[in-house]
Amino acid sequence: MRTPTALTRPPRRTVTAAAVAVFALLLVGCTAQTPGLLSSSPSPGYLSADETVREIPADQRDDPVTFTGTTGTGVQADSTAWAGSVVVVNFWYAACPPCRAEAPDLEALAQTYQPDGVVFIGVNVRDSADTAAAFENQFGITYPSILDATTGTVQAAFAGKAAPGAVPTTIVLDRTGRMAARIIGQLPTRTTLAALIDTVLAETSP
Repeated sequence: MRTPTALTRPPRRTVTAAAVAVFALLLVGCTAQTPGLLSSSPSPGYLSADETVREIPADQRDDPVTFTGTTGTGVQADSTAWAGSVVVVNFWYAACPPCRAEAPDLEALAQTYQPDGVVFIGVNVRDSADTAAAFENQFGITYPSILDATTGTVQAAFAGKAAPGAVPTTIVLDRTGRMAARIIGQLPTRTTLAALIDTVLAETSP
């Protein structure tokens, strides 16, 4: 069994222009064909200069997002089962270069925040079960992924609230299932997502 790398959660850091340029280039040619899912509504709360990192204050969040789907191992996942937990949702597919680049960071964070009860769930938007499993084995991913290529139900659940049409996209849901933060594209740094998770974990339950 692989021993997870211990992480120290550093303070929030600003995404540099250089980092933005790098992962913006990586996004080229890595957009899933899911038109109509990009939100055109104004973004409340903190928004990075290039609009890739969005953080929403608790009093400005939309209604909870609920979704279900079958994982690559045939298990039925239901977001209502995670009520009371912070949930990190990552949209991905195996041939996407930034998805591959950020996979080790997501797995490390999943291990780090497991004691805090944070749930990590992937949403594969394109692949078969075999292709998804090969990716997960290659990168040592231990958290499950819903296979959403044929149904699109999870992507539809986030329509108008997030941007899963751009892959990868990572979304942090608060304890009531509301979208609290979103990162479009490859994680700028591991600490960027860690800071977003920490903010939501520190919130008092409604």
